[in-house]
Amino acid sequence: MAKEKFYTSERNVQIVLSLLKANGIRKIIASPGATNFTFVGSVQNDPFFEVYSAVDERSAAYMACGMAAESGEAVALSCTGATASRNYYPGLTEAFYRKLPVLAITSHQGTDRIGQLIPQNIDRRILPNDIARLSVELPVVKDCRDEDYVVMEVNKAMLELRRNGGGPVHINLITTYSRDFSVKELPHVKVMRRFQAWDELPVLPEGRIGIYVGSHTHFSEKQNRAIDRFCATYDAVVICDHTSGYYGKYKLLPTLVQLQSDITSPFPPLDLMVHIGEISAASFNDTIPAKEVWRVSEDGELRDPFKKLTTVFQMSEEMFFLHYGKDGCNRHVLIDECRELFGEIYEQIPELPFCNIWTAMQLSSRLPKGALFHMGVSNTRRCWNMFQLPESVESACNVGCCGIDGCVSTLVGASLVNPDRLCYVVVGDLTFFYDLNSLGNHHIGTNLRVMLVNNGRGTEFRLGIHHCNVFGDDADKYMAAAGHFGNKSPLLVKHYAEDLGFHYLSATTKEEFMTALSNFTNPQLSDHSMILEVFTDSKDESEALYLMSHIQSDAKGMVRSKLKDAVRNVAGEKGINAIKKILKK
Repeated sequence: MAKEKFYTSERNVQIVLSLLKANGIRKIIASPGATNFTFVGSVQNDPFFEVYSAVDERSAAYMACGMAAESGEAVALSCTGATASRNYYPGLTEAFYRKLPVLAITSHQGTDRIGQLIPQNIDRRILPNDIARLSVELPVVKDCRDEDYVVMEVNKAMLELRRNGGGPVHINLITTYSRDFSVKELPHVKVMRRFQAWDELPVLPEGRIGIYVGSHTHFSEKQNRAIDRFCATYDAVVICDHTSGYYGKYKLLPTLVQLQSDITSPFPPLDLMVHIGEISAASFNDTIPAKEVWRVSEDGELRDPFKKLTTVFQMSEEMFFLHYGKDGCNRHVLIDECRELFGEIYEQIPELPFCNIWTAMQLSSRLPKGALFHMGVSNTRRCWNMFQLPESVESACNVGCCGIDGCVSTLVGASLVNPDRLCYVVVGDLTFFYDLNSLGNHHIGTNLRVMLVNNGRGTEFRLGIHHCNVFGDDADKYMAAAGHFGNKSPLLVKHYAEDLGFHYLSATTKEEFMTALSNFTNPQLSDHSMILEVFTDSKDESEALYLMSHIQSDAKGMVRSKLKDAVRNVAGEKGINAIKKILKK
């Protein structure tokens, strides 16, 4: 007697089946074969599915067109691994030009078998432009990372069937020919939905709400007002860093708070996070707990750095926030609570060595009104995101790729747009020298001010938090690339800068740095652009980051007056007042 069969043990197939059911796709036309037997064997034992047989795949694809057009439902196809999928081409082409939701699921043994003289392994990695709106490949699931990827790709495929009028979609489904059909229940798989401006939009979940802003183009006044109105309606906060370009009254800069390593997460759990903007290099993805994420973007694409995405709104941010916000509200309890918590941590900043973090703390509050501020990636970005900037200072960072190769050039380009605006950039030595030729551009005016933090290496790779640090000093040889570019020569940048017409400043101590700041932060344009070279030590950089990430625990038991004295020793009265002023806003 044959053993009773249920679902295949192949996890990627289970995910496809679960999301077929979640999206109401019942109709499946199966063609005979061995490579697709785990898929077919699973659906034929589930009464949810209406399974039809068609030996000829060309006919099967056209049958799917007829079913989709007549029923208005999406229809799935399943075929084996040889030339079967080629016979789908005519029918899928018809579906493409008629915008019919046909889902072609082609089973395959794996990309590693292509071109290895193994029978029935054809290359489906490149498809004609007009047979599928989207093509995804689903690997064998070996771990949680694989599973997250497969869930995302299948959700993309399901949503594309109806997007912008709809059309055919292709899934290349890798199989291991598992004979295990003992799985009695399909897994619960996260279902993602997409809404457009003309759809009936879902109801906001109750509870705490935050808006997370990745790197972003300039916010218009209308966008800012819509966000403020939304936050006032739902007592929401806006979580961002200096790459976001957001300066509204509900802004939170949680980098320093999130760095605290001896506490679980000081940030209150969110029931919903609304995600806008693009890539952010901030490490908030794992430290801001949120039950679910809604993404708002005109591109309508599924982007899920938080692994909590459930819904995408393909519309402008202004339209989204205006739809959900209400007039006449003024709620601000959550923002007040967060700022009180953040203020306590800022008041406990300990004495720091001369380093990138310390210089960021001094310069951040002293940047001239209306200046443009750019920063390098990695350690520089992290250091500067610990501290607020003055309200009128706009900031940016090359986080599109998070590379070091064009940070100075990017600011040079920005400085040419408005020659009367002071433009600052802070970079490490590898970033500076990588982009050194940009300073020789003859279009540079007098409004450029560059701060070079020179510690003779890529300090990011020597910090205690970085995985390269397991090599200790040996990481300097190749990973941190120590000793290049004059190995902290006190004359190399000086001569280069002065020969190009820059005014050169330098600092090796806190006292020298504070003296140099009077010129570097002068709000008036001078006769020359400036370069301020700051010489630090990578060991001091590591020590400072450790101190800053252990404020919450290390400061327990200290008398409040001593805490204030400690901050004054670091930042001075001007820095203290600036921090207090910003936190009260």
